[in-house]
Amino acid sequence: MTQHAGNKRNLTLVMDLYEMTMAYNYFKQGKKDQYVYFDMFYRKNPDHGGFAIYAGLQQLIECIKDLHFSEGDIEYLRSLHKFDEEFFDYLREFHFTGSIYSMREGTPVFPNEPLITVKAKIIEAQIIETVLLVTINHQSLIATKAHRVVQEAKGRPVFEFGARRGQGYDSATYGARAAYIGGVAGTATVSAGMMFDIPVVGTMAHSFIQSFDNEYEAFKTYALTYPDDCILLVDTYDTLKSGVPHAIEVAKEVLEPMGKKLKGIRLDSGDIAYLSKKARQMLDVAGLSYVQITASNSLDEYLIRSILDQGAKIDSFGVGENLIVSKSSPVFGGVYKLVAIEKDGQIVPKIKISENVEKITNPGYKKVYRLFENETGKAIGDVIAFYDEELDNQKDLTIYHQSNSWKCKTIEANTYTIEPLQIPIFEEGQFVYEELSVKEIRDYSIKEKARLWDEIFRLEYPHDYYVDLTKRLLDYKMMMLEEKRK
Repeated sequence: MTQHAGNKRNLTLVMDLYEMTMAYNYFKQGKKDQYVYFDMFYRKNPDHGGFAIYAGLQQLIECIKDLHFSEGDIEYLRSLHKFDEEFFDYLREFHFTGSIYSMREGTPVFPNEPLITVKAKIIEAQIIETVLLVTINHQSLIATKAHRVVQEAKGRPVFEFGARRGQGYDSATYGARAAYIGGVAGTATVSAGMMFDIPVVGTMAHSFIQSFDNEYEAFKTYALTYPDDCILLVDTYDTLKSGVPHAIEVAKEVLEPMGKKLKGIRLDSGDIAYLSKKARQMLDVAGLSYVQITASNSLDEYLIRSILDQGAKIDSFGVGENLIVSKSSPVFGGVYKLVAIEKDGQIVPKIKISENVEKITNPGYKKVYRLFENETGKAIGDVIAFYDEELDNQKDLTIYHQSNSWKCKTIEANTYTIEPLQIPIFEEGQFVYEELSVKEIRDYSIKEKARLWDEIFRLEYPHDYYVDLTKRLLDYKMMMLEEKRK
């Protein structure tokens, strides 16, 4: 199936107004051709987790490819009375001519490391800020939440059911895409199935059952329509006294005479752990041990873990509102910061200073690497280096905490492997990335998560993963801080 991009609208004006007012100032100052460097990173993992899942790159690519100002856009900007006609002439010819380097979509990522680095003319780099952040922040948030939910299901399939609780159409569709990257087995959102070739699932609502004179007739009608894929919702009236007995009757009296089998039942209310155990007993006594039990109803990773700890007999889960908006941690705090400018042919690092230590940025044009133990194949940590630094795994490597030089770790020569995390997406305006299907991204993410230590996956108090600096970068950062202090 062809994977559709899904971007039919011009999203160039999805920006904060200050992107345009700054761009206009750069234009009037004759700086429009000055090259700058921006990093996109985030500061804290959602839900205090051990890592996040990077997602949204494909949609960002589509936005960058289609970056332009239509006459309608220009007419609106003219109505703001903040820009002149010379600037509008510039915008008519505007397109992205810079370079973008990004981690691969689906990569497990950690705070304070560049997920994306943009090297571009200053107006181009500035104008893409908002659309870059809203795209990556949203999908990375939902992919991360999905991973947590799937993890606690312990191998049982999880399906994304959240469209009606999503915060808008795009949230529903792209949230389903992100959830699939995060590990769900499918979605109930048909638009996501069409656009991204994600498996779609769905059976019936309570209203279907209520529309019939009785529950049995509703179940029978559905079974006759879908004899090969019949899952019955059993909690409309009374799960154990009505729903499950009627499901058993339909399995025995309608499907088995046709040579078919009831595929499953769904529990959507009540005490899921208790009801699933009782339903399993009833199905098994009736000789229907093959019938699967699906649970839904405001589930999240903690509730799934709890009901499984109580011995719930659940074969799969449908998770909606708590996943599609990441209810427990609804903001992915990605930021986009200037880290260097080009001046007289030199790259000049820049730093943002704050009284909050965690908000002090790492200066300069940089690269990010992941280090793996040769013996186990597991990740040791990530290291951020200046773009022109060469790391050599045949030498001892000492990596340093981002603000404390006395916190360091030395990795012995020939015991580790170095892998760069960022790859080119655009180079001097040319698209150079080989696009992947969402399934390929999902498979890659699963593979990369398997290279992390188990302790990083704990929901509570996960292991702190190293994201450190090279000595050269740390020294330069400390020098800049000292100079600013003086």
